[in-house]
Amino acid sequence: MSTLAVSHSMLLNMSLNLRPLSCCSLLRKNYCNNVSPRFKTQKEALKFGNIGSQAQGWHEQPMPSRNIFFSSFGRNSVETPEGTSIGKLEKLKKHDHITSGPPLEHFIANSRLRNGSVARESEQYVPYLSAESTSGYGRKVYFQTYGCQMNFSDAEIVWSVLQKKDFTKIDDVKEADVILVMTCAIREGAEEKIWKRLEYFKNLKRRRQREKSKPQLRIGILGCMAERLKTKIVEREKLVDVVCGPDAYRDLPRLLAVTQHDQAAVNVLLSLDETYADIIPVRMNPETSSAFVSIMRGCDNLCTYCIVPFTRGRERSRPMESILQEVKYLSDQGVKEVTLLGQNVNSYQDKSEMSSPIGGLNAVSPSMSAGFSTVYKPKLGGRRFSDLLDRVSQINPEMRIRFTSPHPKDFPDDVLSVIGDRRNICNNLHLPAQSGNNAVLTAMRRGYTREAYLNLVHHIRDVIPDVALSSDFISGFCGETEQAHNDTLSLIRTVQYTFAFCFPYSMREKTRAFHRLHDDVPDEVKSRRHLELVSAFREESLKLHQDQIGSVHLVLVEGVSKRSAEELAGKNDANVRVIFPKEAVPNQSNSIQHREIKPGDYVAVKILSASSQVLKGVPLFHTSLQNFQADIVDVNIDDVASAV
Repeated sequence: MSTLAVSHSMLLNMSLNLRPLSCCSLLRKNYCNNVSPRFKTQKEALKFGNIGSQAQGWHEQPMPSRNIFFSSFGRNSVETPEGTSIGKLEKLKKHDHITSGPPLEHFIANSRLRNGSVARESEQYVPYLSAESTSGYGRKVYFQTYGCQMNFSDAEIVWSVLQKKDFTKIDDVKEADVILVMTCAIREGAEEKIWKRLEYFKNLKRRRQREKSKPQLRIGILGCMAERLKTKIVEREKLVDVVCGPDAYRDLPRLLAVTQHDQAAVNVLLSLDETYADIIPVRMNPETSSAFVSIMRGCDNLCTYCIVPFTRGRERSRPMESILQEVKYLSDQGVKEVTLLGQNVNSYQDKSEMSSPIGGLNAVSPSMSAGFSTVYKPKLGGRRFSDLLDRVSQINPEMRIRFTSPHPKDFPDDVLSVIGDRRNICNNLHLPAQSGNNAVLTAMRRGYTREAYLNLVHHIRDVIPDVALSSDFISGFCGETEQAHNDTLSLIRTVQYTFAFCFPYSMREKTRAFHRLHDDVPDEVKSRRHLELVSAFREESLKLHQDQIGSVHLVLVEGVSKRSAEELAGKNDANVRVIFPKEAVPNQSNSIQHREIKPGDYVAVKILSASSQVLKGVPLFHTSLQNFQADIVDVNIDDVASAV
């Protein structure tokens, strides 16, 4: 007679082929071709039942049976003699499933409240892991972050989750016990950088394996690349231990706990409601005067070239109150600039306090920029981006507010009006065009024409006369002709952007372009066009910056310049870097008292020279965001500059 004891979650998944709602995929490294392990003793089975069910019972693919029968162990354990009929065994397993199945918390991570808001526990209850087993016990974590500002914000969320579990952060990768790589999948080049970096991390792991006195090094891949490639990362890089998608960061302590038993852990389930609203990010560098605040996640635009909807999921917005609380907390910590983040940040829609999905103000459909359209139906109700900007700007009048990355369709007049009215909302708008040719814009499914885009630019400049615009452009998209490329060049010269992010097109799997379009522009042509786009934007940017020579800018000081310890660097309202000498200046415009300039200070700087990327000047005096305009009117700038 042989008795096999396993955990109930294993029975649930393997015998009944059900998958838990957490959809976590955990793979055993020593588990070849999905062959079920055999146990010589009940003690071995017990050990596997406690920690090994993650390896099999949570596998994405159903495990093939090798005539090994599973039952739960404990109060309702069942001994299964050899020769027991399959039918009788199935009845026993189903009975066991009903009488001692996982608790309700195991299947329901969220509860929907009456007012429509989401209540979520920061730590999900997992029946087969104790709280002690997910503790970091002081293990040292090293973060490597690639890509957009959202990834840097996500890294702070991850650090908040791990810090509560007794992990510590370290800046020396060679001393790390856990290496977490926050990845980007927007372009092939970004992924290639990560693969190369992984080779170095793998070498570190091999060295650590020879050091028996230290914990084994674990490597985790997080973010968009993890979501795009899923288990392929584990299959390609045998030394990667954790693959965690953008909506599974709460699960990281458990995934890391699983790796302690020589298993690889994968959780890449996308969520319809995860916003991490109840997690206060822990800033990686608390000394800086700026911070990111994520207000929404995902994107519904489905542009044909973009992988974001497939790696970040559908749009969902954080409740406004949680955002305001975080911004207030940052303000109290001395932060002077906050950037609101989202893949489509200005489509923000908070429905958490809607009393009814229809009727009244809740049913109002937000207006879009004139001449723009979407692939989805209008989204009714909720508090919109203009409401959020209004509330955030009132928290601290001396705190600058920026936001990225928006879509041109979501700049109705109420948003522009709030920006124009509030001094602490920067007059710097990112307006991604991607192309200046109508045929290419249609192929990209952007929802507007060149003419509609230019009309929006003119309207924005009418409402906000001193606005600075930046943009995104793709060179060599599917079907782009030389004339289409020239149309984009002419758009850049017409609009005159202070900055533009230009990239050659990189086709991504899963996108509509991958399935419907042909990547027919040769790489060498893409590269040439890319360089021409960069050259055109820099020519126009240089003209804009040279026009600023002699003017005075309000600069938020960030720190010492990268090129000289004798100079300081900061950003003006247009988000342009300003370099100036490190020296003491008057406390205020009409003061004879001087003090040193430090990070977080607002300083009036007179611009003396300019390049396409940077402004250079001389600091005049300390000031404030609200008093700056009055200060430069009250004093003779030339006299102050001469005195300095």
